[in-house]
Amino acid sequence: MEIKRVAVLGAGLMGHGIAQVCAQVGKFDVTVRDIEQRFIDSGMKMIQDSIQRFVKKGAISESDAKETLARIHSTLDLKEAVQDADLVIEAITENPPLKKSVLAEVDKYAPSHAIIASNTSSISITEIGAATKRPEKVCGMHFFNPPQLMKLIEIIRGLKTADETVETIRQVSLKLGKEPVVVKKDTPGFIVNRILIPALNEAAFLVAEGVADPEDIDKACTLGLNWPMGPLKLLDYVGIDTTLFITDVMVNETGDPKFRPSNLLKQMVRANLLGRKTGRGFYDWTEK
Repeated sequence: MEIKRVAVLGAGLMGHGIAQVCAQVGKFDVTVRDIEQRFIDSGMKMIQDSIQRFVKKGAISESDAKETLARIHSTLDLKEAVQDADLVIEAITENPPLKKSVLAEVDKYAPSHAIIASNTSSISITEIGAATKRPEKVCGMHFFNPPQLMKLIEIIRGLKTADETVETIRQVSLKLGKEPVVVKKDTPGFIVNRILIPALNEAAFLVAEGVADPEDIDKACTLGLNWPMGPLKLLDYVGIDTTLFITDVMVNETGDPKFRPSNLLKQMVRANLLGRKTGRGFYDWTEK
């Protein structure tokens, strides 16, 4: 199936980047939808700023930048966003009931041929697909932050996802200049978070047990494992609350105690020490 029009639901941290890549690299006609004008305005500003950085680096020309922006439209109306879409990419908050209610609505208004892809990092694609009458056309399309730069896309099969749906999303991912991997089973955390979240959690245990200072734990991982960023700094970037949410999903879904979150993460969330977004986490971001 050929994809020409893409609807991106959510203009936030991930949504704006996904919309930009779809318009800039994929050359798709893109409609971004959010629930308040201020979210759309903020997302469009982030897109403009990001495109200007590409122009400054000489990666794209001024005329490419103008054409990219001309391909992106915005709306507050869900029906308007999806009624002509060939592909709907959902990038809203990691909240299962909210995602399911939005996708049930998308299912009502999107054309019958349209594929619905979720950018979720942890929620079951089978569960999301079951909220629609087209589970065979629902899959995970997990971009990494920032979507404009990160090469990986995890394509996740739900229990009823059709082979054709996976292949179409694989082709779209390649057209976006990305490297897709297929997650054959709908498993909590997919591939990357299944490996990463326990590692981040273990770093928090090391801090809680007083084994080493955060700076030394991060230094050990950047120099010893050749990670571009240490696990505790990464926790601050991702958000302690987001990480805690994913560990909870993994524990609840698998029942495996190895995913049990460190109490330190729980205490930090209670204290609103969520990382970069609140100014404090394992590091102090107020000066930076």
